[in-house]
Amino acid sequence: MSKEHSLLVERYRPTDLEYYVGNENIKKAISQYLAQNDIQNLIFYGPAGTGKTTLAKLIVKNLDCDYLYINSSDERGIETIRDKVSGFASAASFKSIKIVILDEADFLTIQAQASLRNIIETFSRTTRFIMTCNFVERIIDPLQSRCQVLKIIPPSKTDIAKHIANILDKENTKYELEDIKTIINKSYPDLRKMLNTIQLSTQDNKLTIDQEVLVSSNYMTQVLKELIKPKSNWKEIRQIIANANIQDFEEFYRFLFDHSSEYAPGNEGTIAVLVNEYSYQSNFRIDKEINCMALINQIIKNK
Repeated sequence: MSKEHSLLVERYRPTDLEYYVGNENIKKAISQYLAQNDIQNLIFYGPAGTGKTTLAKLIVKNLDCDYLYINSSDERGIETIRDKVSGFASAASFKSIKIVILDEADFLTIQAQASLRNIIETFSRTTRFIMTCNFVERIIDPLQSRCQVLKIIPPSKTDIAKHIANILDKENTKYELEDIKTIINKSYPDLRKMLNTIQLSTQDNKLTIDQEVLVSSNYMTQVLKELIKPKSNWKEIRQIIANANIQDFEEFYRFLFDHSSEYAPGNEGTIAVLVNEYSYQSNFRIDKEINCMALINQIIKNK
């Protein structure tokens, strides 16, 4: 933990595997890799804010390696793979190995992923690859088959509450346990979002949750209740979404996927395809609310 960062999420990003919350089996496997000073090619997948990038950075921090970090949501094209990744992999190094971190790799185009597969094979003796993604099904099979694919399981709400309380104690911030529960219920399992909410809600070393947070935490439950109805009302859901003033639709899309068995029993596969499609499209849409409501329309038709 370093005081040089102004953001809580960075100040309390684990710098040692010991302080990473949850996923004990994966931590054990990574510890074995670190002891050998080498790793397999890895894919970490799971919901946003659950520590995939943190794990990748912990690995390179504790290995004798040169590494390249690329955020694939910003650099998703084949040029990035051909130029940056290939250039790094082919360059000379005085370290034991080289590692490429491709954060949010599910944003890479199909052409970029195909090119990456060839680079992984060409430089298999000297370079390892770590990919993180929310949706592993967006990673082509030839890439998955060349990596150890590890699902990141979110920590329990209880473990997260203890972790947050520990951070607030270190920050000398006064808080109520009910406020912590409210933040967790609003953003679970996205710990990054929870810490950002806490920072925005803290003044004069006191955590205070305003009414807007309480209202926005309920919108997903309200939508679910409407979708469960035999005849769901699109206009009613449209009003709920508008009132919620959603900033990050990715969390909502994940919620729709996770609860599909409740409102579309027997059609979960169809819902998964729809959520995957519209979640991906959302990254390229200026008006994300319209994209979201188009998804809701398709869900109502297919549930």
